[in-house]
Amino acid sequence: MEPTPEQSPHHAYPDHWEADVVLRDGGTARIRPITTDDAERLVSFYEQVSDESKYYRFFAPYPRLSDRDVHRFTHHDYVDRVGLAVTIGGEFIGTVRFDRINEQGRPASAPADEAEVAFLVQDAHQGRGVASALLEHIAAVARERGIRRFAAEVLPANNKMIKVFRDAGYTQQRSFEDGSVHLTLDLEPTEKSLAVQRGREQRAEARSVQRLLAPGSVAVIGTGRTPGGVGRTVLRNLLAAGFTGRTYAVNRAFDEGLATLDGVPAHRSLGEIDEQVDLAVIAVPAHRVPEAVADCGEHGVQGLVVLSAGYAERGSAGRELQRELVRQARSYGMRIIGPNAFGIINTAESVRLNASLAPESPARGRIGLFTQSGAIGIALLSGLHRRGAGLSSFISAGNRADVSGNDFLQYSFEDQDTDVALLYLESLGNPRKFTRLARRTAAVKPVVVVKGARHSGTNPPGHAVPVSRIPDATVSALMRQAGVIRVDTVTEMVDAGLLLAGQPLPAGPRVAILGNSESLGLLTYDACLAEGLRPRPPRDLTTAASPQDFRDALAEALADGTCDAVIVTAIPWVGENGEAETGDGEVLAAALRGAAAGGPAKPVAVVHVEIGGLAEALAAASSTAAPRTRPTTLAGRPAAAPGAPTGAAPATATAPTGPGTEAPAETAGAAGTTETAGAAGTTEPAGTAEPEAAEPPARPGRIPAYPAAERAVRAMAEAVKYAQWRRQAATPGKVPEFLDETTDEPGAAALIDTLLGTAPDPRGRPLTHDEARELLGRYGIPVRPTLPAPDPEAAVAAAARLGYPVALKTTAPHLRHRADLGGVRLDLTDEDALRRAYAEVTELLGKPAELLPVVQSMAPRGVDTVVRASIDAAAGAVLSFGLAGAPSELLGDTAHRLVPATDRDAAELIRSIKAAPVLFGWRGSAPVDTPALEELLLRLSRLVDDHPEVVSVALEPVVVAPQGLTVLGATVRLAPPPPRGDLGPRRLPNY
Repeated sequence: MEPTPEQSPHHAYPDHWEADVVLRDGGTARIRPITTDDAERLVSFYEQVSDESKYYRFFAPYPRLSDRDVHRFTHHDYVDRVGLAVTIGGEFIGTVRFDRINEQGRPASAPADEAEVAFLVQDAHQGRGVASALLEHIAAVARERGIRRFAAEVLPANNKMIKVFRDAGYTQQRSFEDGSVHLTLDLEPTEKSLAVQRGREQRAEARSVQRLLAPGSVAVIGTGRTPGGVGRTVLRNLLAAGFTGRTYAVNRAFDEGLATLDGVPAHRSLGEIDEQVDLAVIAVPAHRVPEAVADCGEHGVQGLVVLSAGYAERGSAGRELQRELVRQARSYGMRIIGPNAFGIINTAESVRLNASLAPESPARGRIGLFTQSGAIGIALLSGLHRRGAGLSSFISAGNRADVSGNDFLQYSFEDQDTDVALLYLESLGNPRKFTRLARRTAAVKPVVVVKGARHSGTNPPGHAVPVSRIPDATVSALMRQAGVIRVDTVTEMVDAGLLLAGQPLPAGPRVAILGNSESLGLLTYDACLAEGLRPRPPRDLTTAASPQDFRDALAEALADGTCDAVIVTAIPWVGENGEAETGDGEVLAAALRGAAAGGPAKPVAVVHVEIGGLAEALAAASSTAAPRTRPTTLAGRPAAAPGAPTGAAPATATAPTGPGTEAPAETAGAAGTTETAGAAGTTEPAGTAEPEAAEPPARPGRIPAYPAAERAVRAMAEAVKYAQWRRQAATPGKVPEFLDETTDEPGAAALIDTLLGTAPDPRGRPLTHDEARELLGRYGIPVRPTLPAPDPEAAVAAAARLGYPVALKTTAPHLRHRADLGGVRLDLTDEDALRRAYAEVTELLGKPAELLPVVQSMAPRGVDTVVRASIDAAAGAVLSFGLAGAPSELLGDTAHRLVPATDRDAAELIRSIKAAPVLFGWRGSAPVDTPALEELLLRLSRLVDDHPEVVSVALEPVVVAPQGLTVLGATVRLAPPPPRGDLGPRRLPNY
């Protein structure tokens, strides 16, 4: 929408206020500023509002808007008078406006910082969260225009509107004046308002995916008249899966007399269908997709799966077609999976949906799968099927123009049928949001991720998202911080998913190994050591071991309180004639299942080498027990803390496992896992409480089988690390209170404003040494002073001022922190030594004007480290730590955490580098002051979190001594703060 000449030329139409949002029921709508072109829409909207709603808005009967009203409500200056509308299909369904007022409640201009606000929502759309979404966006607009408070008058009987204000989470005051409720809202975001906003976002986005995965009816648009083709294939798969809803075939080329196709009603358009269609699968050429989308939108379709190709994967022209497709669909309130998608699957018994190109619907299970690649999706479905694993849901998003991995996490977090979420991602549209959602989801169920296109530096074709500049190793570290299980291949993802979906979480890294092959046991032992586990010496049952021997040994290992997990290795038996006998795998599988069922709940994995029938038997279902829920206290809270892994206690213990188990009465017949009786499910708490982790199964569920020791061990190691993260996440870290007492946030803010100036360069500016020292000092980070030494006499004078011993250092960019090149001379104890060092450095490296030498007093001896903080446009603020020097840089031995960091994050950060033993007394050296180092990390984290203008900080070196530390060098760069979309009002991304 463009402004008309009647609008103030000083305030152009603010198109950045436009946003697509997901409403409470999962439908989408568009929020945008109201313009003078909206007069007819406003009148039409008002005519559809009930008399009661009009009365609540105007405090009197108000049947129609006068011309003056229409002019007033459509003419805004976008500063003191602002109106926003929510639209679906181009028509208004709700409006909000504010007018800036002074202390007397009269119209005013800036600097007045209060505004009167009023809402009106069409009755047919009340209860969908329209007013709540409008309040978020109008509050953000008001803050942008310098308004700090909203005032509202509400009739006492208007409970819905009072609830909107009350539940928003803002600080507010309420009074009763002249027969109405007077509300004042402080618009500064609070922890509560942000939590409310994110809670609404979670429920809305989860519901939007649920509507796609559980439709009551499906229309396949583009169904071919003859067998074959994409549309006809999807229709066939829908029918083969036994979809419980209604199915329609749609093709404008159908003969008028064609009534059915493959036994389902056939129609030339959606308009011919007498009832509402919930989901449309579009399989027509790209140039016909807009027509199909319009037909869907005009007939109330809720969501689309677009299989058609020819979009962003074809280049810039295709990308623009893709963006237009999203705009068109969202204008009708529909969400899209695709384009260029492979399809979706929901195995729930009440749905049985296979709206995909997968010829066979997977068995019902507890794993949710999201992939951005159709080819990878096919491979994963095939691999899981071969291993006997079932799925709860599957989404192949193709170009991922709308529904993304973040939406899938929102859905998986709530879905009671999903215990483990597997995601293959090639790009992250909103890494900050992904990390936040992954952390919350991982607290109740495992999230396993494979990230493709890790080293290309660009996004895959079709994925128009911000490109992160941070290395892949940093991305991996940040995922780990959020509890994500990051693996390198889809095979590893399946391996980890099978273990996590069927077994309890281990209580620790102690692993028992038993089997009938000494060599295979030793391979498993070595693999455990390589993965950081603590294996016990392998127990060799010899090649003569019987299935009963396996059962006895496994039962003994499970009962042993000194082990947390068991890996069973098995090779074929050798007969009397010396030939290998594949043996009866079913007998061995039954023995292992029996031992697992009779012992404490600990994870068990099997490594087998060509034992006929074993994999098939391990896949056999044996449980028909209904899921059990965790007991709750009288207050309705879980009896046990979420996230604590199982231990060696009897199976009746209340410590929870991670994911629960497969669904009851799982379909049998594929290879790889087994299920035992007593499986536990998950429950969804009422209201807005977050889901709790599933109760541990009374006995382990499906036992995963692996063809190689390394794969089984790697999966177990991932489960161990995830279980440790879950234990720690149950009691999150804190930001120490001393930071509030020893930091000068207002002083730092004022200094930053002064340094940036009134018209800052968007590229930012580096700070001088003294400026950096002053800013860091505001947060309790002292930097040892340096004095310039442009000539020997200045160097001597500087040393006399600082006191001997001193260091002479070059600060030229090409020599900074390069002691190996001779640009640093230490422990200069007197004037003669300083003069000799100065002469040697200038003779070796160049003139003083080129070297920019400085003099600095010596610091106590210790370990040289590097501490950095930087802001990445896609990932956010990142805190990094490593040892100083070329070896750490060459080996990439640097650890990372997201900002803001807690005390636990800081402690983990310095302990997670490979060279960490150097800090703790390696080879008899004195341990250094790691608490001082942790405090420094926390102070730097607080600085960049409080002041987003600080876009990069490097403290190098930081010398950590046995007592205290010294920051010898600091570089700081300031720039106008980058936008923080994750802190603004809810909005769908535009790719």
